[in-house]
Amino acid sequence: MSTPVNSSAPHVEEPVVGSSAIIAWLYVGLPLAWGVSQTFIKALALFK
Repeated sequence: MSTPVNSSAPHVEEPVVGSSAIIAWLYVGLPLAWGVSQTFIKALALFK
């Protein structure tokens, strides 16, 4: 018994990441990374 192949199944393609998506990630990610690093540095100062 073989498994039937459904030729009408939709082909899912990967979305193309545009430059606007990259700019949006950088706009959010860079300040977030800076804030996390500053919090970590200040937390380390508490243990001195």
